[in-house]
Amino acid sequence: MDTKRGQEVSPTYWDEHAEIIHEENLRKLQFNRLQKTVNKAWYHLPYYRRKMGEAGFRNSNDLRSLSDLSRLPFTTKQDLREAYPFGAIAEPMKNIVRIHSSSGTTGTATVVGYTHNDIITWSELMARTLVGGGVNEDDRIQVAFGYGLFTGGLGVHYGAEKLGATVIPMSSGNTLRQIQILRDFNISVLCCTPSYALYLAEVARDSHIDWENTHFRIGIFGAEPWSEEMRAEIERQLPILAYDIYGLSEVIGPGVAFECEIRNGLHVSEDHFIAEVIDPASGDVLPPGEKGELTFTTLTKEGTPVIRYRTGDISSLISTPCSCGRTMSRIQRVASRTDDMLIIRGVNVYPSQIESVLLRFEGIEPHYQIIVSREHYMDTVDIHVEVSNNIFSDEVKTLENLKKKILEALKGELNLACTVKFLEPKSITRSEGKAKRVIDMRKKEDVP
Repeated sequence: MDTKRGQEVSPTYWDEHAEIIHEENLRKLQFNRLQKTVNKAWYHLPYYRRKMGEAGFRNSNDLRSLSDLSRLPFTTKQDLREAYPFGAIAEPMKNIVRIHSSSGTTGTATVVGYTHNDIITWSELMARTLVGGGVNEDDRIQVAFGYGLFTGGLGVHYGAEKLGATVIPMSSGNTLRQIQILRDFNISVLCCTPSYALYLAEVARDSHIDWENTHFRIGIFGAEPWSEEMRAEIERQLPILAYDIYGLSEVIGPGVAFECEIRNGLHVSEDHFIAEVIDPASGDVLPPGEKGELTFTTLTKEGTPVIRYRTGDISSLISTPCSCGRTMSRIQRVASRTDDMLIIRGVNVYPSQIESVLLRFEGIEPHYQIIVSREHYMDTVDIHVEVSNNIFSDEVKTLENLKKKILEALKGELNLACTVKFLEPKSITRSEGKAKRVIDMRKKEDVP
């Protein structure tokens, strides 16, 4: 079992009946709820009725077992964009008590509606998520996810209140004030992106903050892919156990899956969602253990139900039972997305893979950028990474030896030939939200 400072953590459940439900009972529950979801989509969302008809369904009653799920059509982000603003909402607007939306920075925004029951469900799921990470009603939780149309801040907020913990709704930004609140209010749990946690740690270190004199003990992180090496770095710089949570606004927001105390995969709340892993190219369902694209079907969402929603996130299902006792299936932590995959001279590379290699080397800071460009019809990759002051001030020979080892590791493990440039600390602009890891200059060029 995972420990910190020699203290063993015992499994705790928020909703024991749901979290350790017998598989046979779970499948009955899922099928009953799936039938209701499909029926609702058929009669209230024209684009679903059209797509299901094209897939061979004569009516919603053609769904006769859970195995028929694979016959249902996929939902894509484009489907939801084309339904903008309210075409994906399956309830009369008088029943919608909340609207959330994506930023729309990469295209038309996706809009998601929540009924009163959806908000109650979401709060329960987030309470379940927080308890899975060892949070309890005695904790003081600083929510540094953004509030507003983004689901992160309010999702965690409502779950923490449901749990009975004390919530400090800081939202994102204002880093010095964040650190002051962390100390003065005796915060024990921080919720934010992992990259922002590292930035907080860096600013605190520069301000000579002694975390040992605080109540800080748990970090709940999500909203961006991060590696195990990044987790280790966060726990090295902050006196916490770092837990991963997973969600997306099109499904409900945070609360879809969470790490328990064991921290070996994320438990999917299967009483509310069905997870599948598919081949991104063919759409075929993949067996446990094989990596592919995650899809989710909502089972209880009233405002905006989605069926087999293609998330773009890369993961795999874990078939072995978890020693925490939960019977809900698990997914591997999401470290990459189909849309952040870089194709470099025919080689598929994810930023998280590069991060994993970089952070194995002592003196390398967890702040980097990958610059991809094209010269003379050939892709080039330049990795800019910060190193510690001690390393940066070392002899040229020492720096070159370190750089050589990193290049060899990247070439050996990822088959990636590139250049590496060492930067002094704080050279790369910090983000108070999701970190920008990749700058792909090829997108600015008129190339095939």
